[in-house]
Amino acid sequence: MVFTFISCKSDDDSGSAAVPPRDRAEQQIDDKEILLNYLSTHYYNSSFFETGTNHRIEDIIISELTDGETVPEGSTLLIDSDFLETETVEYQDTDYEYYILRLNQGGGKSPNFTDNVRVRYEGSNVDSEDVFQVISTPQNLLLQGDGFNRSGAIEAWKLVIPSFNTAENFENGTDGITNYNNYGFGVMFVPSGLAYFSSFTLGIPQYSNLVFKFELLQFEIIDHDTDGIPSYVENINGDRDVFDDDTDEDGTPDFIDFDDDNDGVATFNELVQNTIIFNEGEEEPVLGENEYERSRNTEAGVITINTVIAIDANGNGILDYLDDTATVNYNEES
Repeated sequence: MVFTFISCKSDDDSGSAAVPPRDRAEQQIDDKEILLNYLSTHYYNSSFFETGTNHRIEDIIISELTDGETVPEGSTLLIDSDFLETETVEYQDTDYEYYILRLNQGGGKSPNFTDNVRVRYEGSNVDSEDVFQVISTPQNLLLQGDGFNRSGAIEAWKLVIPSFNTAENFENGTDGITNYNNYGFGVMFVPSGLAYFSSFTLGIPQYSNLVFKFELLQFEIIDHDTDGIPSYVENINGDRDVFDDDTDEDGTPDFIDFDDDNDGVATFNELVQNTIIFNEGEEEPVLGENEYERSRNTEAGVITINTVIAIDANGNGILDYLDDTATVNYNEES
């Protein structure tokens, strides 16, 4: 995998006296004003997207409305666009407002906030309008890092990207280039508190509000600890923070814990294995409750999917892999 620049980094405290970060709630008040002013003073080439499909990030042209200028024909102020959405979220005990220009929803499936996504994007700074990064060749981006050796995306990406769908389909061209059809496509406008906030990040000043144009092409469900349970499922309390879900309270979050209930039986071994076989062209079977795909293989027109199923063998309402009183190893040879 290729992991890109957008990552959750800690503040750089090397060599200089630590400066306390600004109050998040106060900073958000300033950031909201800055973003709304940007949306009210910048327009985009809206008519370009009225026809055609599979537009690219390069097609989106955002321009500042100068004093005395009227919005050119074929363009729309961002704030007036029918495709602009205002979203709110509570993060770090602060209420945030962010904005999405949803130009195309996409025809595929939606990723989860813990998944790996394949994207093209361009990032710029609201204040300076400088572009700090352009990814023109599709690259993989891990939305959720593991807290050790793999960084994840900023909070805004975990919020916005899963609200879009990936490409409806794709085909590999003879030139080696993959062509995607009907993919998620838009622009996000995010406050510093959902980006890097007080962190020192190359090319991005502290407390920067950011703009990202993006194409969401594909995604892969990620199981960080390869225990059979996808990482998004291990966000048990549903708060979009996998680090505060620690069933056995051993200090290791479930999504990177090989034995979630600390009962001596690895999580993977407390899952029942299953195999699903069907032919290409047939409707894909729907997985059962608490059943997750581990791998798939296609050979001679036959698709084989290997899955795992989390069960509650003793009927106490707790799945075996989260229940320290259930210690059956379903993979142990008799």
